[in-house]
Amino acid sequence: MSTFFQAQQQVAALDPRIGNLMASAGLYNLRALIKGVRACKTLADERALLQKESAAIRTSFKDDDAYMRYNNLSKLLYIHMLGYPAHFGQMECLKLVASPRFTDKRLGYLGIMVLLDENAQVLMLVTNGLKNDMNHSNMYIVGLALCTFANIASEEMSRDLCNEIEKLMGSSNSYIRKKAVLCAMRIIRKVPDLIDHFLEPTLQLLGDKSHGVLLCTLSLAIQICEIDPSSISLFGRSTSSLVAVLRNLLSTSFSPEHDVAGITDPFLQAKILRFLRILGRESTEVSDLINDILAQVATNTDGSKIVGNSILYECVLTILETKADAGLRVMAINILGKFLGNSDNNIRYVALNTLNKVVGIDTNAVQRHRTTILECLHDPDISIRRRALELTYKLINENTVSSVMSELLQFLEVADNEFKLGLTTRICMAADRFAPNARWHLDTMLHVLRVSGHYVREDVLASFLRLVCHTPELHAYAVENLYLSLHADMSQLYQTLAAVWVIGEYGDLLFERGRIEQNGTAQPVHPKSVVDMLAMLLDSVYATEPVREYVLTALTKLHTRMQDTEQQKRIRSILAQYVESIDLETQKRALEYSVLLKRDSVRDAVLEVMPLPEKRSIVLETVGGETKDLRSTVSSGQNDLLLDTENTPAGNTAHSQQNAQDLLLDIFGGSNEPAPPAVSATASRQDILGLFDTPSQPPVAQTTSALSSMNLLDEPESEKPQALPVYNKNGFSMALNILSHGADVTVQACFTCTTDVQHIMLQAAVPKTQQLQMLPLSKSSIVPGEQATQNMRISGVSTNGKVRLRIRLSYHVHGEEVRDQLDWMQP
Repeated sequence: MSTFFQAQQQVAALDPRIGNLMASAGLYNLRALIKGVRACKTLADERALLQKESAAIRTSFKDDDAYMRYNNLSKLLYIHMLGYPAHFGQMECLKLVASPRFTDKRLGYLGIMVLLDENAQVLMLVTNGLKNDMNHSNMYIVGLALCTFANIASEEMSRDLCNEIEKLMGSSNSYIRKKAVLCAMRIIRKVPDLIDHFLEPTLQLLGDKSHGVLLCTLSLAIQICEIDPSSISLFGRSTSSLVAVLRNLLSTSFSPEHDVAGITDPFLQAKILRFLRILGRESTEVSDLINDILAQVATNTDGSKIVGNSILYECVLTILETKADAGLRVMAINILGKFLGNSDNNIRYVALNTLNKVVGIDTNAVQRHRTTILECLHDPDISIRRRALELTYKLINENTVSSVMSELLQFLEVADNEFKLGLTTRICMAADRFAPNARWHLDTMLHVLRVSGHYVREDVLASFLRLVCHTPELHAYAVENLYLSLHADMSQLYQTLAAVWVIGEYGDLLFERGRIEQNGTAQPVHPKSVVDMLAMLLDSVYATEPVREYVLTALTKLHTRMQDTEQQKRIRSILAQYVESIDLETQKRALEYSVLLKRDSVRDAVLEVMPLPEKRSIVLETVGGETKDLRSTVSSGQNDLLLDTENTPAGNTAHSQQNAQDLLLDIFGGSNEPAPPAVSATASRQDILGLFDTPSQPPVAQTTSALSSMNLLDEPESEKPQALPVYNKNGFSMALNILSHGADVTVQACFTCTTDVQHIMLQAAVPKTQQLQMLPLSKSSIVPGEQATQNMRISGVSTNGKVRLRIRLSYHVHGEEVRDQLDWMQP
């Protein structure tokens, strides 16, 4: 750096005029400035150099020297590119634009595009210069003005120069027409009211012979159709000419000017297909006109290159979104099937994503590619595995359930943990719906419990137990298989719970046969071996609180199902060991069972086989959600795992809830009462479990409630609150559950979807005589199969009064924000 300045000083010493020039303008040209910046060794040196140069440029602007102005603005744009302030050069840009020289105008317009935006106050001074240059005889100067307009035009400027742009769209020069069309796109985006000015010019330019003009015109037409759908019928008149252009592109021999990887102008082909898709979406007439050309594109385009695949993809979307022939739809799905065999991950992902959307249109055509789709379950790319899994769910029916379920069970054994919870639930739902017979259904559920670890929802376990209860012909088969599975592996929590429950209910079937066939050999089973196994489970590291409760209940029931007095005595001694357990629920059960076994008059009636439970289907709303690792939850004594706070930062929870309440304070009228204090993270977790009035209650009782839904002591099952549908739009729905009644009411909002939904936010307000606490949302983004919940606590509700809420919902679907408001009253 010092060497550079020494050379500069030596030059200045040789000629005083050069020295004065360099003193006033810093480094005398752009190249010297770049060299100086590159020579800086530290950021501080660079900053000092540029500050000095900026000061010299600012001083030099006072001199009305056109050459120095051009040189200084060039350096100033370079300084701006490095991230340093350069706003003081805005007026100099306007002076260069006013110059008659093309080079000055070019740099001036570049400076305007870089240093100004549509909100700059200086912009109003540019309008007149742009208008003059748009009428210039030099097409390149006109092009500079149009390019600048397309980048910085504000609403006011768009209105002022609208007529100029409309006139230039009819220019005889294709270079000017193309840029004018792009300016028209800027105008209708800023001022949609001006669309009428460009309808006829756009329709005329759709027949332009220039590829560049036609490509830009198609973009403008698509923009117009999106803003004003009523104009689609007007553009329908150009369908025949566009079909002719597309046919010509397909049949044209090699054209060096437009060739890309052996395909003539793929950008124009893709744009035409996209526009035809818009025109034919609601028009049978247009769809009939484009059927032939779509078939030609699908059959004549080379799919071995990315360029060809892009055209084929646009063709597929056009076929699927228009009223095309059934044969064309099959062809489109076959093209997507070919995409699945491509080595490019992006192409496979696009194919799976598209098939997910169209599987409901022609399921049979998608079924032909089932083998390839199932192979994608083992792809190294997790995003491809996720999309393939979603598509596989939709391929399950009465005819494919056996083969598809076999693949899903294999995938379950190697799947990432994030897939397992939803996967096990989906498998069980499909088995409930499409099982060919009860034996197959039972084997499938046994396999799921055997390999899924802790990634099983509690309602899935309850569904399995209901299945066993309702198939008496399989009682012996189920108890034998579960006995062997438990004997081989006690680490699978839900398999252990199922095995212990079934052994407790139907253990007498084990004792009747006295043996189990395993691998061609008969394994003896005696009451002692069963009690030994359950006692070993109690002493193992896998004996969590729910497991102990289930085992104690099973042992109590086995006491009445065996004739071995020695083992009966042993069971009573095991119960006596837990009468003084430090765990309250375990102690309670052991004590009650010990007393019960001494009362011969009621013992057998109480411990008889459970009555058949009511059949229920696993509903989709329970799929996904939070991962409940019951073993970790119970052993740690915390319920942190029952609340998904991934999208709710702890530091922002209280603040966001308070803001939501402040925003809606005036919906039912103002109130001078202070807002209720924000709940803590711990209170939020208790509230989400419905423990408002008893915060000291151990979380274990609530955690195990679902697992104990089929209570072994014939306790009446508490009625589950019924969800009341409130909102259902855009594939996103919300239902409300009244969890508690009285003066303090707890309302739970449950969110589900049939498409990806992000940034969910619920705001609510109550009448001013009441107070509302909004608890954290469990998750702000959900995908199909998942559920999000949010609890609301309302105090001050009158006796027998009904809950009234004014609700505001906001969420994002397909990248677009949706806002809705509704009023709801409890029925």
